This record gives sequence, structure tokens and C-alpha cells, in this order.
Amino acid sequence: MKNLIILGAGTSGTMMANHLASKLPKKDWIITIIDQYKTHYYQPGFLFLPFDIYTTKQVKKNGKKFIPKKVKYIQEKIELILPEENKIKLEKGDVLDYDILIVATGTKIAPEETDGMFGPEWHKSIFDFYTYEGAKALRDKLRVWKGGKLVVHITEMPIKCPVAPLEFAFLADSFFKNKGMRDKVDITYVTPLDGAFTKPKATETLHYLLEEKNIKEVTGFNIEHVDYENKKIVDYIDTEVEYDLLVTVPTNVGDELIERSGMGDDFNFIPTHKATLQTNDYENVFAIGDATNLPASKAGSVAHFEAEILTENILRFIQGKELKEEFDGHANCFIETGNGKALLIDFNYTHEPVEGTFPFPGVGPLQLLKESRTNHMGKMAFRWIYWNMLIKGIHIPFVSATMSEKGKRFEEVK
Repeated sequence: MKNLIILGAGTSGTMMANHLASKLPKKDWIITIIDQYKTHYYQPGFLFLPFDIYTTKQVKKNGKKFIPKKVKYIQEKIELILPEENKIKLEKGDVLDYDILIVATGTKIAPEETDGMFGPEWHKSIFDFYTYEGAKALRDKLRVWKGGKLVVHITEMPIKCPVAPLEFAFLADSFFKNKGMRDKVDITYVTPLDGAFTKPKATETLHYLLEEKNIKEVTGFNIEHVDYENKKIVDYIDTEVEYDLLVTVPTNVGDELIERSGMGDDFNFIPTHKATLQTNDYENVFAIGDATNLPASKAGSVAHFEAEILTENILRFIQGKELKEEFDGHANCFIETGNGKALLIDFNYTHEPVEGTFPFPGVGPLQLLKESRTNHMGKMAFRWIYWNMLIKGIHIPFVSATMSEKGKRFEEVK
């Protein structure tokens, strides 16, 4: 018997467990998944929790129910990966051997990396919404907040779901309008990027929306520290942005396990081949989702596309075949813009978001790079798709793992 071990039972790990349980012969392979946490979170839902659009029960479930019965599930902290020895050491001392390893340990926020951020005002006047605890605390704050200067801030890239901070700013605009207090709230969007997003065409559209919604934009802001006593953030050239309520996306880093095991870069992300998902240093170790250093968005849709391609490459690896260099960085993201509307962007390593239709060329029904209620409905429907299809490894009809050029107007890219 041979052993395939998956580290992490989040989105990527759970998908891979489901894909492989139906593909690997049980008589030849033992599949094991390891994660210290019992709860599985629908992380895209954290965006909606602060605005009382979703309830806490809608964004979390018992993770074990999504792990196939054919897969051995170990709920324990992982102490160390020993890639030279093909072993995993668990916190309680057990050592497991593997023939193939899939690292799906994700990413987490590190507010302690910025001076003054993780201090006495954390979850009081300084909040994140990238964790369940942070989103819930921010919800409680927004229920009673009387207004003032709201700053939505990104510390540095890369971050999980790059569009989420923009979505938060748009939803805040809509939220305060519905409460009849938008005139009491000054919203500023602060980013280290030169524009609202990482892709020029999308940045153009998103910048227009920020202006339309009277959301100020501060670009090229590389934070040096948070002055929580005087309520302002300060960058390295002493530019200051004042706030009454700071909603920040702290530095995102890979799991400490990767650092302990000596397998990551400066951010604890694993160097990974961007097309095969095989790690650069160990041929029998693969990485997926937010754990990688790929120049692709750290988003659920990306992990979904990666999982379909990685499953085939795992099978090819077992058979001694050459791996397919097939993953193209495909990302497909809804951007909630408030007031019951959303944008949809579809892009990859080489193509930036452009206008067009999705998933059917010329038909849609979803429009790319344009606000619509249909896109909003797609965004809200994704929660059902996530729990019932995506993490169960079920292919989403008409959506290919690689980006299709059909229905897109690439001639509009300048």
C-alpha cells in the first residue's frame, strides 16, 4: 500500500480529497487528510457577515462531513514536514510516511507584522474581516457605529481574494445609504498598488465606481505603522491617513508549518511550478491554492481550477507520465458593488479582465466587467455552489479549468 497525504482540510485540501477518493484505487492507496481545526469556513462569506447579509451559521460547518469516507481524517496539528525523508511529524509525536504529499495549508493574516496594528485597539477601532472572529467583531461594531472616517486599507500584496477590500468599500457605501447615514461617513480606500486593482483594464472600471460612490482613493501607500493613539496610518514617506474606524487587510503569510519545515519563501509560500503545481524542490510534493507562490489570485475559484488540473497530474505522476503544464492562472471572480449589483471578471496569467459574456459566448447570461443584478445573483448563488459542488469536487458545468477566450473582447485591451 502507498500513502498520499493532504495537509489542510480547507477549500483546496477538501476538494483534492474528494477528487482523489474517486480516482485512486482503494486497494493500492491510502489517502489521509490532516487538519487541526474542526470547523470549515465559507471564507467568501466573511465579506457579508459585517453587514448582516449573512449569519454566522451560513459561513461555517463541520468540516468532517465534507471528507469522503474513503479518506482517513486526522484532526491534529502538524508539527513538521520532513520532505527529504518523506515524512510528516504530528504534534503528539506520531510520524507518518508518504509517497505523495499535497500541501494545502492556505494563508493567514499577520497583523503583528505591522507596528501598532495588533495592539490594544485590535477589534475595537481596528478590524479585519479576513477571519471569522474579525468579521463577527466588525459586524457588532457596525451595528452601533455612529459614523466618521472609515478607512478600508490593504497592507501589502499578495492577499487572499484581492477584490475583497474593494467589495467591502462598495458594500459599506450601500450599507450606510440604507441606514440613512451615508452623509455621516467618509470612506477612503487605501492601497499599496498604483490603482484600485492589479489589472489595468479592471482598475479603470473599478476606479470609476469608486468615484461614482464618492469613495476617496489613496494609492501607492506603503504602511510603516499604525498610530492607534491618534487614529491614523502612516506610510514610509510620512503620508498620513486619519481614521475613526480602520478596516484593514493585514499582511498575508503562509502557515508557520512551512517556515518550520524550511520549505517556503519570505512569506512562507511554497515555490511551485505555475503550470503543473509540482513544487520546485521536491518531485513528489505538490502544492495548491493559497499555500503556493504562484502569480495567480489567491481565491476559491483559482483553487477550484487548480484542483481539476492537479488531480490529473497526480494520476500522471503515479503512472510515470510527464506532467501536463496546463494551469494558466485562471481566475473567475464576482465583485460585489453594492445596491444589489456586481461585476464579474475572468482572467489568467496572460490575459487581463476584459468585457464580454460568460459562460456562453455572445449569450451570457453573465456580463464581464459590467455591473448587473444577474452578476449579483451569481455572487449570492455561489455559497450554495460552494457547499454543494465546489468542495465536494463536483465539476461546475460550462466552466472550464483553463480560461476560454470565446465571448471576450480582447481587442479592447490597450
